[in-house]
Amino acid sequence: MPVDHYENFPVASVLLPKRLVPAVEAIYAFARSADDIADEGDALPNERLAALGAYEAALASIGRGEQQPEPMFARLAGVIAQYGLPLQPFNDLLSAFKQDVGTTSYATFALLLDYCRRSANPVGLLMLHLYGAATPGNVAESDAICSALQLINFLQDVAIDREKQRIYVPLDDMQRFGVTAAQLDPGNADARFQAMMFFEVTRARALMLAGAPLAKRLPGRIGWELRLVVQGGLRILQAIEAVQFDVFRRRPKLKARDWIVIMWRALWM
Repeated sequence: MPVDHYENFPVASVLLPKRLVPAVEAIYAFARSADDIADEGDALPNERLAALGAYEAALASIGRGEQQPEPMFARLAGVIAQYGLPLQPFNDLLSAFKQDVGTTSYATFALLLDYCRRSANPVGLLMLHLYGAATPGNVAESDAICSALQLINFLQDVAIDREKQRIYVPLDDMQRFGVTAAQLDPGNADARFQAMMFFEVTRARALMLAGAPLAKRLPGRIGWELRLVVQGGLRILQAIEAVQFDVFRRRPKLKARDWIVIMWRALWM
């Protein structure tokens, strides 16, 4: 399945046990289609919100144990019942997607982290439930990994997001370092922008490292999946640093040689 713009979902991983593939695909189809409603096409904001409201209604119907006429929701209902998945993570995702319709920037890091809590963390929580490993300690570290991944993606895509009239760097951080929104349009990666990005990269790395023990603690395939996720995120941060934080002209992305480094570092975690 394509994962080009729903970055935090491990759908294509060869490490995913075959028994879980149908469940992950059902969850992914829900999340991907809802995300597209919020971001893709030329629908008006009220139309997007109405469509996402229909998803919320379908989730409520699943919660009541009602039959689902739509195939996507019927599959999802079966997975939720089979694995005893909570509905809240799905509702959190919809909450974040609805926020995407009207919110294009975040005043503080706390507000941005709250968005990550709903847009990224539910994915990790649902995966833990599928593996039967959703203990409080595991969930806390999974949240750190997922939020870090989301923040890293924002730093990687500053230029792309600005083209969409979105800013995912906290506005108070921009003000503190003397970076203006207008500066992002021509892609001026001056000393002030570099200092701001250094601060953001350092914070995202610390959050990823705070969640990293989960990858070493969980056994089997999920542990190896998480090791690669953690090391992949850290490698992207290194790539951002390697281009002197000029993500406008050289968007950092992983190449074949990076995966050799990632696998080596995952092995030695």
